[in-house]
Amino acid sequence: MSVAVTDGEDKYLEEVAAAKIHQQTPPPKYLGFVAGTFSGVTKNAVGHPFDTIKVRLQTAPKGQFKGPIDCALQTLRKEGITGFYKGFTPPLVGWVLMDSVMLGSLHIYRRYCKEYLYPKEEKLPLMGHIIAGLGSGWTVSFVAAPIEQFKARLQVQYDAKTKIYNGPVDVVRKLFKTSGIRGLYSGLLSTMIFRTNFIFWWGSYELFTQYFEQNTQMSKPSINFWSGGLSATVFWIFAYPSDVVKQTIMTDSPIRSQKKFPRWIDAAKYIYQENGWRGFTRGFGPSIIRSFPANAAALAAFEAVMRFLH
Repeated sequence: MSVAVTDGEDKYLEEVAAAKIHQQTPPPKYLGFVAGTFSGVTKNAVGHPFDTIKVRLQTAPKGQFKGPIDCALQTLRKEGITGFYKGFTPPLVGWVLMDSVMLGSLHIYRRYCKEYLYPKEEKLPLMGHIIAGLGSGWTVSFVAAPIEQFKARLQVQYDAKTKIYNGPVDVVRKLFKTSGIRGLYSGLLSTMIFRTNFIFWWGSYELFTQYFEQNTQMSKPSINFWSGGLSATVFWIFAYPSDVVKQTIMTDSPIRSQKKFPRWIDAAKYIYQENGWRGFTRGFGPSIIRSFPANAAALAAFEAVMRFLH
């Protein structure tokens, strides 16, 4: 005996089938790059003042600041609110570009890992996320190295006496004039070493996401927010010493013959000789404080756009 299906029921079944197909179809490869731009804007708006304090603590002469609060108060007293936003333009443009490349390449590497390394797995395993994270870290380094160098050189200009550059364009012009393309990429190796720690970021992001999905009733945006913030904190705990070395190299003389640190190991030895092991933690407080809200908001924005556009 056949059962008649009404037009309404037929339409409902079509919608369910379409929804299942949509869920099974992977999002377009370019989508991660688009969503990454929203992540970059969000991250820079929330995190730049913290980043300025971090860079100044990492690179200031010994005794200039007593700690992050003293650095913040001195900056506010001598330079006003705008002091916290020195070097803002490079990361405003840069974070959009860097997050677009970082998250876009991460999205592609995840797909390739799933298709070629784990084709029989229902979902990408933890090691696949770690491999994809490493790939995205090394990939974005080629974009991040010059941008972070421009930002750092502007952030350590405290007053008229220390002012060398009039803005990001002036940084590019003077670096290129003195050292060419090599000068713009003088921090590439240190950037790649620093971003190798993406294995901790994206590995822990997957672990936190799985935990919250299995043990809480939180919504997807809330899971993305908390997983993003906590995994960024894990990343900075492991990556911070290499970031101090990176910033030291990036604020060194751009002229090759005048460099104090021609090699990565030279900067690491200098930091240790000046301040011991504690030297590798200078500015750690502002970095950790910044990492959670900036990255939590950024990754929540990224995942929201991915869901909206897919």
